[in-house]
Amino acid sequence: MAARTDFDIPAQMSAMVLTGHGGIDKLEYQTTVPTPRPGPGEVLVKVTATAKNNTDRKAREGLYPTQDKNDVTSFQMGGKATLTFPRIQGADVVGRVVAVGDGVSSERLGQRGLLDFNLYPDARRTINLVPDYYGHGANGGYAEYIAVSSDQFHHIDNTELADAPLAALGMCSYQTALHMLTSARVKAGERILVTGASGGVGTALIQLCRILGAIPYALSQADKAKALLALGAEAVLDRNNMQNFTDRVQDVTDGHPIDAVMDLVGGEATDQFIDTMIVDMHRRNDNPRLSIAGASGGNISEVLWTRIYLYQVQIFGVSHGTREEADQLIDWIRAGELKPVLHAAFKLSDLHHAEDYFMHRASNYLGKIVIVPDAQWSEHGAPYALENAG
Repeated sequence: MAARTDFDIPAQMSAMVLTGHGGIDKLEYQTTVPTPRPGPGEVLVKVTATAKNNTDRKAREGLYPTQDKNDVTSFQMGGKATLTFPRIQGADVVGRVVAVGDGVSSERLGQRGLLDFNLYPDARRTINLVPDYYGHGANGGYAEYIAVSSDQFHHIDNTELADAPLAALGMCSYQTALHMLTSARVKAGERILVTGASGGVGTALIQLCRILGAIPYALSQADKAKALLALGAEAVLDRNNMQNFTDRVQDVTDGHPIDAVMDLVGGEATDQFIDTMIVDMHRRNDNPRLSIAGASGGNISEVLWTRIYLYQVQIFGVSHGTREEADQLIDWIRAGELKPVLHAAFKLSDLHHAEDYFMHRASNYLGKIVIVPDAQWSEHGAPYALENAG
């Protein structure tokens, strides 16, 4: 059956196409890319905004080795590479349904939605052990149109949320953050150290801790303290001063150990993060828990295994999340319980500038960058342009 639509859909579209592993020169802006058509169970979305994630850069540069640290590769947990070229990146997509495939109600036409970015390996709702995503194993939102699974394009009709801020609430950051917390069994009243707190996952963690009743302590640059405190951080520790770090943490926790660390940094700091949890085991009510979903400070950490097993530290590696967690986040978004942290918007044709800006971002950077198709810029991007940031 042909796709059903009430909209005029062009045969070709503009897209930023990744042509291979490497630098930003591997991203080519093309204006004659065939427009996708929705298959059975899919909807075609006219893209209005797509949040940029650091995983876009890391996948492009091949920084996801799982065997040899020197490999130039990306996600292969299913046994083979799913990032093939050419590929359109961009995971956190917002837009409007303009066509529906076989098996999808025409009532979806015109709906605005937010994409659950995962390419789930099966229908299980509480486990996802072969993570992949739109923009990696299938084409993503750095384009004017994208075809996606209808049950993962969630209708969001909140009138107070414009499209670019809604994209900043995208699943890549928020679902990863929630999975970090649920994996580590974070409970109300627990003290949680959030490293890399100013990025998309970090700002999501701060908000989600508060929703769960936990107390987040942020590690970031000192000049971002005011914004992070307003977002919900109990206190902000300066990442540029790691001297006597455990003592400084205890100063802000009134002498209590950290219950769990949500780590996006890794590298040499890992040992110091563990120190904040094992300083006084008599005051603990649960195991020390280290939840890891990033390594911005280095992919290699040296840790004494005796510290891990004698102190019974539990370590959780987190990549993406589950269908159940995605549905919970959508409920919170619809209820207005999550606040988008949008730094700035860039035109799709200016993605090279956005990538360079992200890599060399200034101290005022907080939250997410959103990419808007050029044809949508005046309505959905211009109000959030870089000159208005900060």
